[in-house]
Amino acid sequence: MEEKRQGEVGIIDKWLKKHLLMYMAATRHPMILSIRDGSINISCFKTWLGQDYLFVRALVPFVASVLIKAWNDSDDSNTDVEVILSGLASLKDEISWFQNEASNWGVQLSHIVAHKATGDYCRFLESLMLPEVEFTISITAYWAIEVVYQDAFTHCLEDDAKTPPELQETCQRWGNDEFGQYCQSLKKIANRRLEKCSDDLLVKAEATFLRVLEHEVQFWNMSAMVEPEDLASK
Repeated sequence: MEEKRQGEVGIIDKWLKKHLLMYMAATRHPMILSIRDGSINISCFKTWLGQDYLFVRALVPFVASVLIKAWNDSDDSNTDVEVILSGLASLKDEISWFQNEASNWGVQLSHIVAHKATGDYCRFLESLMLPEVEFTISITAYWAIEVVYQDAFTHCLEDDAKTPPELQETCQRWGNDEFGQYCQSLKKIANRRLEKCSDDLLVKAEATFLRVLEHEVQFWNMSAMVEPEDLASK
């Protein structure tokens, strides 16, 4: 299998080309475009802030499970563990950032109830934590989750963007070069695993990639909905 794929374009890049419309739906969602052009309804941003806080908390045990699988199953465990461990460590800072931002925006995180899209996404993460889920699948999912935000928020930092000043820090958090390099490191690990895996596992990994994109779109859709009480207050 490895010889068969040598010299070819990376599998992930093939997927990105094959599923470009779905990838663009996740990374150029109207919610992101509204941040970029400055038209975002702040109520939508507050919804996203609270729901993503819940998601990031659920992301912690998932990344921990990826780390364990890298330790047990990686063909380059030293490098892979180091990369994944750095991501796991950064989540503590990320949770603190959400807590600080929520305080700044008047969002009471203790009162946040998960929307259906958030709950579905978190349950998907839980399913990937099962011992029988291969490292190749989990690292592919982890890369996809991270790269959607990296790509989306980088788009909001381009020279012609009209992102509101009060949302610049949010966009910088995921759109900065360092995070982009981290996503490239995850992509490199995932590609290496995909190039060596069986055809059956490759099909599963591609399906997992698509499910991440579907969940991301649903998450953006949920965030972009203005709550009835917000409309009533206008």
